[in-house]
Amino acid sequence: MAVTEIAVLDALRKIEDPDLHQDIVTLGFVKNISIDGGRVSFTIEMTTPACPVREKFKSDAQSIVSRIPGVASVDVTMTAAVRPNRSEIKNQLIPGVLNVIPVASGKGGVGKSTVSANLAIALARMGARVGLMDADIYGPSIPMIMGVLQGPEILEERRIIPPVQYGVKVISMGFFLQENEAVIWRGPMLIQMITQFLGDVEWGELDYLVVDLPPGTGDVQLTLCQKIPLTGAVIVSTPQDVALKIAQKAIVLFQKLKCPVLGLVENMSHFVCRHCNERDDVFGNGGARRAAVDLDLPFLGEIPLATEIRTASDAGCPLLIADPSSPSAKSFQHVAENLAAQVSILNMSGVSSGDVKITF
Repeated sequence: MAVTEIAVLDALRKIEDPDLHQDIVTLGFVKNISIDGGRVSFTIEMTTPACPVREKFKSDAQSIVSRIPGVASVDVTMTAAVRPNRSEIKNQLIPGVLNVIPVASGKGGVGKSTVSANLAIALARMGARVGLMDADIYGPSIPMIMGVLQGPEILEERRIIPPVQYGVKVISMGFFLQENEAVIWRGPMLIQMITQFLGDVEWGELDYLVVDLPPGTGDVQLTLCQKIPLTGAVIVSTPQDVALKIAQKAIVLFQKLKCPVLGLVENMSHFVCRHCNERDDVFGNGGARRAAVDLDLPFLGEIPLATEIRTASDAGCPLLIADPSSPSAKSFQHVAENLAAQVSILNMSGVSSGDVKITF
């Protein structure tokens, strides 16, 4: 019996994307079907290289298609093409960047920069093209966390070539300051610097630009929302009530500025003693998850309070590089996968994250 393309597509309709809730044929993931006698080959193009069910899709596709009468062999190629933000606002400052994801917090000291750096690295390790912009002008810490020793190259026409570290393009005010120098600027100067970081940096083609914001709801946040279309924001908080209440102010800011909130991350969720393995909820536990439920927002995951996270960041070698198989590193990986899934859901649906929600 001759194998047909229609038969292959009908078989693959049995595979459903767990986040988008449609089959992979309807979603347009199946491409380049080739049939040579009993030999069948095709490509499945995911919406993100961070898809956690990538290998399951591949094995399911091979199994299902191999059961079609006349099929002798099945070759499945897995690829990914990150979908762009569907904002109607034209992105003139950074036209090659598909998705801009600010990472915010209501208050300082919640580990937002550490989360930003590890999320960027996690996305890059999964095959995405990633940039990391340190927009915390007053307290830039990304160069130290990322271990970037060489600053950007400045071209004659004032174009800035960002350094690349761990597969991530990085820019920060920290590159332009002398050691122990303080930034004493008013709002207009902050706005100018953020505009330069967007428009004068050669970001090139990126799937994700992660932006580490300063704490609070000030000029930097407003400028970012007004200058470029944002895919959606990530809110980082510790579990205690005071941090969550202040984090809600950041959520309200983005909602008022029509920027979707992609989800909440609970950092310093718990501490596990290295000697007795007993868990201690230093700041309480589960507050961000409960807040996500109350606010009808996705919960992206929890990250422990761990010495190895701090020491790796202080050494300029984030944990996903220093010890990627550790439980703490896997928690960052988990959050990155959930974040990528939320971006895909938002971009494929064309509606705000308040209309489509997935809980992990």
